[in-house]
Amino acid sequence: MSRSGRNPDKRVRTARGRTASSTRWLERQLNDPYVKQAKADGYRSRAAYKLIELDERFNLLKPATRVVDLGIAPGGWSQVVRKVKPSAAIVGIDLLPTEPIEGVTIFEMDFMADDAPEKLEQALDGPPDLVMSDMAANTVGHKQTDHLRTMGLVETAADFAIQTLAPGGAFIAKVLAGGTDTDLLTLLKKHFSAVKHAKPPASRKGSSEWYVVAQKFKGR
Repeated sequence: MSRSGRNPDKRVRTARGRTASSTRWLERQLNDPYVKQAKADGYRSRAAYKLIELDERFNLLKPATRVVDLGIAPGGWSQVVRKVKPSAAIVGIDLLPTEPIEGVTIFEMDFMADDAPEKLEQALDGPPDLVMSDMAANTVGHKQTDHLRTMGLVETAADFAIQTLAPGGAFIAKVLAGGTDTDLLTLLKKHFSAVKHAKPPASRKGSSEWYVVAQKFKGR
């Protein structure tokens, strides 16, 4: 405790074998209020609050009856949907293993696989009215390459949304600094009545992530 009565930021000693960057990451985790709140609220990751904040602004979850969660691991976004709309049917997909979530169908497979879209549609037994994607490509450290790889995922997610959404549905996806590429933005505006970018407060200030929010799907 400091003399002011407040806990100072926790410092992490650099352990043998731990890089300076991993030490900084650990310090940031220990001092992150969203990480602490996620543990208190039972969410698997701080990312849950990004969806909560986006929902507060755009009212995404209340109308949702069928939801697709692209890049579901570790499951925080689907946990939020289950809490806000427990009656909603939810299906998620990720290359990474995801611990089971009650009421959620989870596929451990590549969303880019040819049969992935069909599996997701069949699991819902009807068209989704919300497709949400928190996917990001594994970074290689080259800014332009990382951006292109992530935007490739966003474009595939958007195409899936346009092909499967029920009329009036919504699509949200993580994009990087600079927002959505012009061609994709044009495509979204063609199929949705409202398209906006947002950076929820839970996104770290130093992060390059933003989210594109497309609502009121017009149809194909």
